[in-house]
Amino acid sequence: MARKHGREGRGVVQKALITGITGQDGSYLAELLLEQKYAVWGVVRRSSTSPMERIEHILDRVTVVQGDITDLSSMIRLVEEIQPDEVYNLAAQSFVPTSWQQPILTGHTTALGVTNLLEAIRVVNRKIRFYQASSSEMFGKVQEVPQTERTPFYPRSPYGVAKLYGHWITVNYRESYGLHASSGILFNHESPRRGLEFVTRKVSNGVARIAMGLDKKLKLGNLDARRDWGYAGDYVEAMWRMLQADSPGDYVVATGKAHSVRDLVKVAFARVNLEWERYVEIDPRFVRPAEVDYLIGDSSLARDKLGWEPAVDFEGLVHRMVDHDLALLRSPEGSRNDHLPRIRPGSLEEPPSRIAPSRARGRILS
Repeated sequence: MARKHGREGRGVVQKALITGITGQDGSYLAELLLEQKYAVWGVVRRSSTSPMERIEHILDRVTVVQGDITDLSSMIRLVEEIQPDEVYNLAAQSFVPTSWQQPILTGHTTALGVTNLLEAIRVVNRKIRFYQASSSEMFGKVQEVPQTERTPFYPRSPYGVAKLYGHWITVNYRESYGLHASSGILFNHESPRRGLEFVTRKVSNGVARIAMGLDKKLKLGNLDARRDWGYAGDYVEAMWRMLQADSPGDYVVATGKAHSVRDLVKVAFARVNLEWERYVEIDPRFVRPAEVDYLIGDSSLARDKLGWEPAVDFEGLVHRMVDHDLALLRSPEGSRNDHLPRIRPGSLEEPPSRIAPSRARGRILS
């Protein structure tokens, strides 16, 4: 889909602030905004190790600043200093199984962190446009199929509950203070940049390792769980389009097609000409305490009002991920540390036109 800046004519460079820029979605969004000629700032937490691998290829084109969404004062400071036109909140404790092990941490970051950002915008400049990354996990024990913006929520994990708070506080600030604040209810979206703890990347990496003779088995949980899986690179465009709209709103972003984990496994193993039944084992440790069985989204509103539609289908997504992990394991880096989820610009992950050639270090401000 051809992209065009939605708010042209101002004669000034638009500025965007992204929390969670080092994550899967943050890296794709940063690339998109740079393509749209934005000046991009990304928020990272202070750490003794560098989490920049997903944005290494664009570090010379973005400004990385240190902050923590659980700390209101740091959010106010950053918003005051940068004066962004748009803020995208992608920061969260985003791994669902971890939310049962660390429910309080999940609440602090994924729920209250949203309030801190909204409050910073309210205090500093209410004209700043805000995007909140909501989640299909808010639907949980689904009340209807497919799910739309009007479907009742019924979260089934601490993560889903925290995301629901973040969603409703965004609606509340929008209605109470007149903010241009939108929520994207994104269904599962994956890519070669997904962490190894997520089932899609676990499968693609596991299949690649088995094909390379590095592993013999792939252990999984519920193969019957169904998800509406799309490509993260497509979904960040929907985020951007929400903030170009004249009025804020909430939008389901999904492909409208559900596939089971079993489907995922079949497509992935078929990519390397292997029979999946010979290699997959069910391990009860990977079954959720409360499963979300059938998530499928109806994104008609986003398609009609925002002009958004996904470009990569399910098979294409799985093939990209398996091909990427095969290439990674065959590389010198993979042979030394074949467990690392490192993303290498210019790999089989995506067309070269979306990859910046320079890998120079960028500006990191404290």
